[in-house]
Amino acid sequence: MSLWLNAGVPATQVAQWAGHSVHVLLKVYASCIDGQDEAARKRIEGALGVEKPATAP
Repeated sequence: MSLWLNAGVPATQVAQWAGHSVHVLLKVYASCIDGQDEAARKRIEGALGVEKPATAP
């Protein structure tokens, strides 16, 4: 399940597949989730319509 979470599968979906509640899933696996900060920030920025300045080549 930690592989699924780290691959970016939403916790609600992983919990459903595993037959757990989201609360139980995150209580057990929250410390195993790693490296999703940048992807989450990009999704939030995209939802807000925030554009990052282009970098020069």
